[in-house]
Amino acid sequence: MDQKADGPILVFLGPTLGLPQAQRILDAVYLQPVSQGDIILAAHAFRPKAMVLIDGLFEDRPAVRHKEILWALSQGIVVIGAASMGALRAAELHPFGMIGVGLIYRWYRRWPLTAEDAVAVQCGPAELGFTALTEALVDLQRSFTALFRRGLIAKAEMEAGITAARRLNFRDRSLRKVLAAAQWPAEKSALLRSHWIAQKKADARLALRLAPALSKYQPAGQSFMVTNTFLRDLEAGSIDISLVSKY
Repeated sequence: MDQKADGPILVFLGPTLGLPQAQRILDAVYLQPVSQGDIILAAHAFRPKAMVLIDGLFEDRPAVRHKEILWALSQGIVVIGAASMGALRAAELHPFGMIGVGLIYRWYRRWPLTAEDAVAVQCGPAELGFTALTEALVDLQRSFTALFRRGLIAKAEMEAGITAARRLNFRDRSLRKVLAAAQWPAEKSALLRSHWIAQKKADARLALRLAPALSKYQPAGQSFMVTNTFLRDLEAGSIDISLVSKY
């Protein structure tokens, strides 16, 4: 019997969705946001049948490499991406078998040059559950646009809000700072809060609900070529490079 067929589903999760909420949707092994080397280490530790990439780290360590995901696919592991870093990687690697889920994935796939910081947020440390401290541009854009389409704000107000959000660095993109930069009156701030669209959360929940069915998908047998650059990057991250060939 293929060991992976009975293996668990791994979920790399951080600020996008709270752990208790995620656990109510999917019985899985939940890990911290993914970064370079985590795919290979987690594969060896758990022998999973599937991995769901939601959140990823990138500021104080290298982001998860595309090559790692291709390695996992070549080992027969189903890799699903959604909502945040997962949506980005899925949009880039769907021709090679990575499965994307949700509106944000489709958005990045349709417009490949869209800024990657549209899904980025500043978050707290692991000890505090990676709590999001700022808002994602994609959620702000969806919320401003929804208010306009419902006739609750003028087009100029929508555009001012979106422009202000885009100009702020993701580390500063709090609701308070965005609304102040857009010069919205106080009563409109309450309106935005009451019609907030949490698209990242919605896509993450969808990916978790679909994961059991998608994990039955058999990735096409993609060939995988080990490169010196890939091995050097793993070594720089103190990853045992023999893990690449021993799986």
